[in-house]
Amino acid sequence: MSQLSGSGYDVSKPSGVCALTGAALNPGDRYYATLCEAGEGFERRDVLASAWEDGQRPENLFSYWKAVIPQPDEKKKLFMDDTVLLSLLRRLEDAEQPIRIAFRFVLMLILMRKKMLRYDRTERRLLNNEAGQNVEQDWWFLTPKLDPTKGPLGKWNEDETIEVIDPHLDEQGIRDVTDQLSEILQAEL
Repeated sequence: MSQLSGSGYDVSKPSGVCALTGAALNPGDRYYATLCEAGEGFERRDVLASAWEDGQRPENLFSYWKAVIPQPDEKKKLFMDDTVLLSLLRRLEDAEQPIRIAFRFVLMLILMRKKMLRYDRTERRLLNNEAGQNVEQDWWFLTPKLDPTKGPLGKWNEDETIEVIDPHLDEQGIRDVTDQLSEILQAEL
């Protein structure tokens, strides 16, 4: 798998403007932060709640979450809760593009750090690639929390296993994806 490059996975920072109406997003405004498919990666587009509630949606919508524009002196916080992060991890289960596989892997690492996923084991699989060559892939097997709203002390869902491919990112690759996730989530990860 090829490594990520900084230019290969661009996610824009919040623009401060509704992507659909062009209206300014001001402190205290409710809005929907969205992830939209853009080529192999994602693009963040923010939409005022009033436009969203009128039925307007950005094209190629993949995921979204509700948020409020913070006051200028307010500390940044994570706008996606653990339930939404786990849902995003599950939605990316069938990802085949290297960028999305890397995105999912780093998302998994974040959820492990938050104690929302428990590492169980790694399995090496031999698969044929598009060129007909055998390629070894490492898959991580993890157990999620039964109820993520209970936090890190909640019970594990022993009936579910999440499998995540290891793209073998180097430290810089992990930093690149983490920085981009941070931009998407508008928080320090």
